[in-house]
Amino acid sequence: MALGVLLLVLITGTGWWLAAAARDKALASLVAEQGASAALRASIGVQNEAVQSMHRATVEADARGRAAQELAAANGRRLGAAQSRLAGARATTCDEAMPFVNQLLESVR
Repeated sequence: MALGVLLLVLITGTGWWLAAAARDKALASLVAEQGASAALRASIGVQNEAVQSMHRATVEADARGRAAQELAAANGRRLGAAQSRLAGARATTCDEAMPFVNQLLESVR
């Protein structure tokens, strides 16, 4: 009977010892995974900030592009209007052409 009790205590103690060792190993693994997870979250945060920064830069570039297109269209309309005003102008010498050239340049400015 004493041998049975001793054997029962040894088996139970060994079981607890094995369970504690497995628990310690699982906790160490959990800590390692939490560290890896934290590093991944930080990396994702950096990537998200980079994507947001690129989006802001794209929006700003689109706005600059639209402004440049509007300016080019306005300049084109001014040039077209100046050319239409000078459509009937005729000159045979440089001296005769210069007033028309100056008028064209003033109109476009």
